[in-house]
Order: sequence, then structure tokens, then C-alpha cells
Amino acid sequence: MIALCALLSWFLVGLFIRLSKARGWGQPIRKEGPQTHLQKEGTPTAGGVPFVLALALVFFPLHFTGHAGGERELLIMLTALGMGVIGGIDDLLKVRSRMRGGGKKELLAREKFPLQILVGAAFASFAAPLASHELLPGLGQVPDIILLTLVMVGAVNAFNFTDGLDGLLAGVAIIVLLPLLAVSPVSALLIAALLGFLWFNAHPARVFMGDMGSHAIGAIAAGAYVLYADVWLLPLAAIIPVVAVLSVVIQVISFRLRGRRVFRMSPIQHHFELSGWPETHVTLRFWVITAVATAAVWWILGGRP
Repeated sequence: MIALCALLSWFLVGLFIRLSKARGWGQPIRKEGPQTHLQKEGTPTAGGVPFVLALALVFFPLHFTGHAGGERELLIMLTALGMGVIGGIDDLLKVRSRMRGGGKKELLAREKFPLQILVGAAFASFAAPLASHELLPGLGQVPDIILLTLVMVGAVNAFNFTDGLDGLLAGVAIIVLLPLLAVSPVSALLIAALLGFLWFNAHPARVFMGDMGSHAIGAIAAGAYVLYADVWLLPLAAIIPVVAVLSVVIQVISFRLRGRRVFRMSPIQHHFELSGWPETHVTLRFWVITAVATAAVWWILGGRP
């Protein structure tokens, strides 16, 4: 089934690219960003839609026939779809705005965060009693639910900010999920779906991921670590997404308080590009950092009873 998911994702992403080019669904490029990105103008975006569809098409038949785990797996999958829909709305608005030459360009933060918190709180309410390890011992379930809500929303946005370079987020996500490959069918299927997507997203990318894909990835990573590993190990494995979101926060705070930027551009992957690193070097080095961090997580998990 893992091979089937990879092949289905590969097929659907390729079909999506052809459809997008025929319809003119292209990604606008930030003019203030790296000049090497200007040639990417018009590349199909929202490539997360077909690989999330592939994931769902394989998972649900397995689940309903009793071959995709129990309630933990269903909870992770439903949360990923909920977050994915929020990101998908963002993708739709961007595509419509580009095609019509105006209109609402994307969901504003004040619109997106309440929706993410709603989905995150629903996940947390069901996940708190199922968590693999104690979260906040002795404080009761309500603090646990608050913590897991923040973890879910934080992970979704951190993985979203990690997108932006060819192959970067797909590769990081595959590595982060590797320690859970044997215990979580959703994680294993997502790795397969991302391999199918990465065939087209590798540099030079023929399709970009978009928010639906990054939101679903963040939700699955957070859900799987909470339910099968340890929520406190997620920031270690996902060190690149953590640094990416922190770079955005630091940049915004610094500019508002001091009127100065700390980084040439945020998220931080673009800072390194503007500092002279080739895009492929940034991607590969971020993969290596993720691999080292995830290896440490694997070692920690292996040493536990």
C-alpha cells in the first residue's frame, strides 16, 4: 500500500501539473525576494492538493477494512484534512486572485488562526487521553489540551514557513517522520505520498506545494509525535521548521520595535539565499541538519523502555 500511495501521488501530481498549466494556475513570486526566484513565476502551485488526495484515497479504504490502525490513526488523518482544508482555502484565494487580476489574495492571520485553533483544540481534546507520554504531570487534562492545541497550531505554521525552496519541505518532512514509519500508517503513507510529489518538486520544481500540503504535513507530524513518540521530541526533530518560524517572529518584532531587520529576508532559508548560498545548497544543508536532529530523536526513543 505504501508503494501504491507513492505511485498514486506521482500520477495525481503529474495530472495536476498538466491541468494547472492548461488553466493558468501559477504562483506569483515576491519581487523583493531572491532574483533567482523570478524565473519561477507562473509555476503551478497548490501541489499539496493531489498528494493529500492520494493519501486520503489510500488511507480510508485501509481504515474501513481494519488495516490502518485504530482511533489514533483516524484522529491524525482527520486533523490533517481539517488543517489541509484551511490551507486549501488559502491556495484557492491565491489562484483566483492571480487569474482575475485582483480580489482577496489570501486568508489573513486573524482569519486563519481561529480556524487553526478550532481544529487544533478538537485534536487536543481527543488526543490528550491517548498521548504516548505524560504531558504536564499533575496539572490535569485542561492544561494538556491547551498545550496540544498550541503544539498543533505551532507545528502547522512552522512547517508552512519551511516551504519556499524546491524540495525543501518535502525532504524535511520525510526525514522528520522516519522514526514513526513502523508505528503510524498515516506517517508511512505521507512519506510515500511526498516521494511521489518530490519527483516533480525537486529542483527545478515543476510544481509548488502550497498551503494545503504544508498544513497537512504539520498536522501529521504533530499528531504522530504526540500519539506515538513524545511531544517534547518534536521540536528537536523539526528543528528546521522551528528555526523558520522563529526567524519570522524575530524579524517582525525587530522591525516593529527598532525599524530594522535582523535577517535579509525571512523565513531564514531566504536569508541564506540572499547571502549567496545557491538554493540547492540551502535545501541539502537543511536536510542534513534535519537528519542529524532526527537521528538524535531516534537514539532517544531507542533508549527508552
